[in-house]
Amino acid sequence: MKEDAKPLISVSIPVFNEEENLDQLYKRLTALADRMSDRCEFEFVFSDNHSSDGTWGKLRHLAENDARVRAIKFSKNFGFQNSILANYMHTRGDAVLQIDADLQDPPELLEEFFALWQQGYQVVYGVRKGRKEGPFITLFRKVGYWAIDKVSEHPIPRDVGDFRLIDRRVVEAISRSGQPNPYLRGMIAGLGFNQTGIAYDRDARQAGQSQFGTLRLVSLGLTAVLNHSTVPLRIATYTGLVIILATVALTVFYLISKFLDPNLPPGFISIQLLILFGIGLNAFLLGIIGEYILRIYRAIRSDPIAIIEQSLNIEDTDLKL
Repeated sequence: MKEDAKPLISVSIPVFNEEENLDQLYKRLTALADRMSDRCEFEFVFSDNHSSDGTWGKLRHLAENDARVRAIKFSKNFGFQNSILANYMHTRGDAVLQIDADLQDPPELLEEFFALWQQGYQVVYGVRKGRKEGPFITLFRKVGYWAIDKVSEHPIPRDVGDFRLIDRRVVEAISRSGQPNPYLRGMIAGLGFNQTGIAYDRDARQAGQSQFGTLRLVSLGLTAVLNHSTVPLRIATYTGLVIILATVALTVFYLISKFLDPNLPPGFISIQLLILFGIGLNAFLLGIIGEYILRIYRAIRSDPIAIIEQSLNIEDTDLKL
């Protein structure tokens, strides 16, 4: 960026079946761009994760009437985190604002993000003070964030989603990571840089249904733990050690009991239970190890982050993954 030029801010929006939200989102983004026109320029970059509704058609209409709207569409659904990462790689801004299309995170908060970025922060993220959802899912998220932070090799901010502004240097760093199954919150937290958060209240979804149910939250949580912690492997090691010590103690106890009472009845049932317990424990521990091996396999296999099927206002020479 030239010293006398306004910085370019890329707004990165992953979408999947968000046709009902796009008009209101675009209206608020363009109003924000007009309000901040004296401070920066804007582009709006969408990644469509192979929507089955009219999302792509609506994006095409917006792109035809506004050159700031740029979009890529994947050949299939490659997952939410891959969608974000692929979108980052097609932004051109000096900084990138990540926001969901459902408007639960207010795009207007970018003004505060932008001010902190200009003060020297490379990562500015939103910290959710409250959210309009059921008490069970809210508690489930809080416990999940706490657990992920506790087992991670580096601190991961709690109650923080993917609503953030990151500097171009951060975008370049995560683009070079080659992580086949990324957890971007953990990756960005682990990069270092100068980071800070802004607390805000999260709104309710504007329209449509959330595509992020409990099972997907659990899957994302497992990805976070397995990508950023060696604790599960150590649990496997320590659990195996405890079982070995317990087995030795039980063997000694059995030998002493047999010596004191030769007529002690044989413990057929207890033996079978111990065998079944050992089989189940081994299967569990091998499953943990297998999850890590799977991630090594995927890294070696070097699958693409995503495959682009179509693009809008992006030249073929600018497509990359």
